Amino acid sequence: MLVPHTHPLLHTLALSLHYAYYAVKPIIPAAARFTLRHWYSRPLRSIHATHWPIPPACTVPDGWPGWPAGKRFAFVLSHDVEGKKGLDRCRELASLEMRLGVRSSFNFVPEGAYQTPEELRRFLTGHGFEVGVHDLRHDGRLYTSHRSFMAAVPRINHYLDAWNASGFRAGFMRHNLEWIKHLDVRYDSSTFDYDPFEPQPDAMNTIFPFWVARGNGTGYVELPYTLPQDSTLFLVLRESTNAIWKQKLDWVARHGGMALVIVHPDYISFNDRRTFTEYPAALYRDFLSYAIGHYGDSAWFARPGDVADYVRRFAERAT
Repeated sequence: MLVPHTHPLLHTLALSLHYAYYAVKPIIPAAARFTLRHWYSRPLRSIHATHWPIPPACTVPDGWPGWPAGKRFAFVLSHDVEGKKGLDRCRELASLEMRLGVRSSFNFVPEGAYQTPEELRRFLTGHGFEVGVHDLRHDGRLYTSHRSFMAAVPRINHYLDAWNASGFRAGFMRHNLEWIKHLDVRYDSSTFDYDPFEPQPDAMNTIFPFWVARGNGTGYVELPYTLPQDSTLFLVLRESTNAIWKQKLDWVARHGGMALVIVHPDYISFNDRRTFTEYPAALYRDFLSYAIGHYGDSAWFARPGDVADYVRRFAERAT
């Protein structure tokens, strides 16, 4: 797939602005942050209009075996819990999904602005949800250098083991597929098919999961998100409906890929309020109802770890 490339100088400038932004982020009110991102996103949306949210083409990977039981595509839900507000809403979000008969993964920041109660993790896993590790401190510094990343690896691996977690996602969707090989993960989900609104906008250009070999006979599965994040859609772009979610879901379904979406409990209002920092839970509930109603028999409603285990089985046989 051909996509616009970012000039190296512009990429360097973007990274510099990224680090400057996250240095002052803690003192900027959330409403002001999303307003800044909104104005920054407006020209980007015009520039990338021919590729986002629907790319012009889709290629099925060589050797792709199809989805289990002949399912048409995979539908995958994941949640990044960024702060205490999101932590306090995890049970309510899980209850919403349980009422609709779906399950997801909840990714927690190990050494960030909150402590993740063991009892909450037990509640989630006991009801069929997954628990994953979201960055280390979620401060934008994990990928500052290879040295800083490697210094964080033992701590991240500690939490992966202590939480019995198999998946990881970096903060702010930063990623380096080579560095991630040092993490004890079955899957990573720090990338995306195409998202020009992220600080590191290098697209994977695929709506399928893929295997990343470590070179020692092992590897991990990369799960790019393929539907816009809720924060991008409702708080940055200020969409008033979930039509883009449904449009992209239908496109992924037609091409037999993986519809993976990231939803943040921090930004969902279960009182159905609409502000600069929250959007009504009804938008997410309606999207799930749409997916279930239109694709209940043909979609594989899977957790990220389920997809990773499936891909791992045929990837290891192929090596």
